[in-house]
Amino acid sequence: MELKKALEQYFGYSEFRPGQAEIISTVLKGEPVLGMLPTGTGKSLCYQLAGYLLPGTVIIISPLISLMEDQVNQLQQLGEKRVIALNSVLSYSEKDYVLKNMKKYKFIFMSPEMFLQEKIMAQLKTSNISLVVVDEAHCISQWGIDFRPEYLKLSAGIHQLPQPRIMALTATATPNVREDIKHLLFHHQVKSFVYSVDRPNISYFVFQAEKKTKLRELLETLSGTGIVYCATRKQVESLYQLFRNDFPVAFYHGGLSGQERRVLQQQFQQDELKVLFATNAFGMGINKNNIRYVIHYDLPDSPENYLQEIGRAGRDGHHAQAILLYENNDEKIHYFLQDQINDVRKLYEMKQQNPELLIELPLIKKWETYFPDQSDQIISLLEKRQQVKRQQIRFMLAYVQQTECRRKFLTNYFAEKLEKIPKTCCDNHGATLTTVENNLQEKVQPQSWQEILEKIFKNPLKI
Repeated sequence: MELKKALEQYFGYSEFRPGQAEIISTVLKGEPVLGMLPTGTGKSLCYQLAGYLLPGTVIIISPLISLMEDQVNQLQQLGEKRVIALNSVLSYSEKDYVLKNMKKYKFIFMSPEMFLQEKIMAQLKTSNISLVVVDEAHCISQWGIDFRPEYLKLSAGIHQLPQPRIMALTATATPNVREDIKHLLFHHQVKSFVYSVDRPNISYFVFQAEKKTKLRELLETLSGTGIVYCATRKQVESLYQLFRNDFPVAFYHGGLSGQERRVLQQQFQQDELKVLFATNAFGMGINKNNIRYVIHYDLPDSPENYLQEIGRAGRDGHHAQAILLYENNDEKIHYFLQDQINDVRKLYEMKQQNPELLIELPLIKKWETYFPDQSDQIISLLEKRQQVKRQQIRFMLAYVQQTECRRKFLTNYFAEKLEKIPKTCCDNHGATLTTVENNLQEKVQPQSWQEILEKIFKNPLKI
């Protein structure tokens, strides 16, 4: 079937967005493909349409339960009933049913950990899997070394299946991260389609101020719905308690039950909440197109995560705002988390010297499961990753202090040249916050006598 006809048949669109047709055509030819498209520009459609045009089942490997559930909801709203997220939210009997009836599903979402389980893999090997999608593929580089070693074993798992097509998708990957993906997932043999990370409809702002006071001012004046991102669950709940009596707000983090997460997502989608305080467990791939602002209460730990998170705003193409709040030494939270990696490395070195030493740390147990007798390599990976993390934090601190174009500064990080600076670019280019008051002023601007006459006669005057 011709691709445009299929696009209209399955999704009702007449045109592809940049990159979609190329990615879909490549995978339909049986070639592995890596696609980097900006947040909010339709990455999911790439595997959804390819899945409809291929026989068998599509497996989507996804990093977060919230992302899986959001994408399952999207497909269900389109009328697709053959979709399921195989994750910890399901009961044992529900998981068992899905495994025994895989051929009934067109799309199955699961985490890397679930995908690599022996029981799951055995069932996948006997099923008709036409396409394996690694969504948010930058996680292979970002999380594989930190605390989810399963990402480093995805390629070996995928290649146990009987010749499935492979698609990797991301929105934020530097040239180095793309090379990591090619090496770790595709062994370098992959066709790539890479588009700019820039979202021209998002304006950038940084405020160095007392954060709670500034946040209250923003929540009182900004129009529309928004997300406030925090680095920890504790901070998320603290801000919720502070503002819960003044605004329609809620909080979201990985410690909530599956039912609680689903209810919150539904309330947020239906505009019952003005603001959601959240950790980065919320929002990756969320299909709410009218989020007008994203506020970072804590300094993001990397430009990659920052662009991912602000990319949840303005998916309808209309103007949106990315606001970062900063107080001196905000970065300390990230250095504390890195010190934990240092402690892991020291424990590993102790275990090298004394192999009989029992270490009950779950992460070390994981590494030993996936990389037996490779402790030197693991320590080397940890050290390399720690250096990268420190560089990323230094970059975010430089972004805060930036006196020139913030957009250009961010796109330069991804080795891109900014071709055009939008009218409402950033606070260093004269952009001002869009507030409720500003919106009202724009709507009730005094009219000239020519405009009044035009309305009376319903015929534009040529003055």
